[in-house]
Amino acid sequence: MPSRRHFLAGIATAAAATLTQPLRGADPKKDTIIGHGKFRYKVIKDWVAPGQGRHHPILNCHEMVQVQDGRLFMIGDHATNQMLVYKPDGTILSSWGSVWPGGHGLTLSQENGAEFLFVTDSGLWKSGNGGYRQTGRVTKIDLTGREIFSLSHPMSVGAYEPAMNFNPTETAIAPNGDIYVVDGYGSNYVLHYDRNGKFIARFGGKDGVPESERLNNAHGIAVDLRSGADRATLLVTSRVDLCFRRFTLDGKYLETLPVPGCMVCRPVIAGQELYAGVCWSKDPVASKLPGNPSGFTVVLDAAGKVVSAPGGTEPTYVDGHLQPLNRGEPVFDHGHDVCVLENGDLIVCQWNAGQTYPIKLERLGA
Repeated sequence: MPSRRHFLAGIATAAAATLTQPLRGADPKKDTIIGHGKFRYKVIKDWVAPGQGRHHPILNCHEMVQVQDGRLFMIGDHATNQMLVYKPDGTILSSWGSVWPGGHGLTLSQENGAEFLFVTDSGLWKSGNGGYRQTGRVTKIDLTGREIFSLSHPMSVGAYEPAMNFNPTETAIAPNGDIYVVDGYGSNYVLHYDRNGKFIARFGGKDGVPESERLNNAHGIAVDLRSGADRATLLVTSRVDLCFRRFTLDGKYLETLPVPGCMVCRPVIAGQELYAGVCWSKDPVASKLPGNPSGFTVVLDAAGKVVSAPGGTEPTYVDGHLQPLNRGEPVFDHGHDVCVLENGDLIVCQWNAGQTYPIKLERLGA
């Protein structure tokens, strides 16, 4: 009789074949359609036409935003091309930047009709075959790359002790211009600054708070204005805990939005929906496969219910509880961010995806 170990290995081998081989009898020319309900999409893997990498190489595609004139700005961690600027059709207009080796977060801010970008360098970066940790930083720039200011290190304003790591991953900007920084790869706090970069307070954290409220890999943050600016709240990712936590703007915990099975990245709010890339799924079979293939996206409605999981399994609720989601058809590798275009199409950035450009998802008729 085969051992339990051999039995599990057999399951993993069979699952690997299912994930990597085309469906029997499938038409290779047929469009790949993913998603569920009103949020279904056609996959456009060659949104960036082949050949552009010669002049605009990338390493990892981390986050993307769209500015008023339609251009798309994307932050990554290539040594000399950390900011890539695209047209909506996937044409790369320019690439620049060598001062954010751990380029990770990108947030758009609008101030009196002018647009600015907040770039988050996590301080974690690669050079050759080596990996390095240094302190991170958050910088405000204009759309030409001109630096406006950088935020003070939390130790310099009394928020951190010397032994505490600062490796921020994301920012969010409140309606009054206040800046919120999540230290997702460092000490897991949310750091609150005013519009000019003056430190106000910190909250959250992983230790010393109730487990149901903790931030464990506080990877992303967004200001939620869906109930109106006077009722704005913060949504913060607790990626290892497979959820988003909701806080008031002054740091009071309100609720948790669970996304079982999903190690979600930053929350992206567009219309009444919340979108997120899923970097890994907590799938016990996929986790044993070579390379740990993973990644898809999720769409949550205004009530926090997952209504679609493009690239993942169909959301199923039993007695009001979402059952764990897994990777479905192998479209993405480590979904890291979702940029929602005005027409409802999505651009999905990927991490650790073989230096490939983002994938476009064209939304089908609702």
